[in-house]
Amino acid sequence: MTTAVETPKCLVCDTEFEVQEDWEKGEIAECGACGQEHEVVEKTDATVRVELAPEVEEDWGE
Repeated sequence: MTTAVETPKCLVCDTEFEVQEDWEKGEIAECGACGQEHEVVEKTDATVRVELAPEVEEDWGE
């Protein structure tokens, strides 16, 4: 028996992501329509939840 995975949507353009089986929590996924990066914050057998990926900040050599 297989369960359907709830497909996450882009938080910018509302396009559905194509869920990859090898996605893990913390991974960055890019929207194929608008290019916005999202971070996978939760992944279970039935759900993949994403949030906007944090912007990369410069460390100025620290």
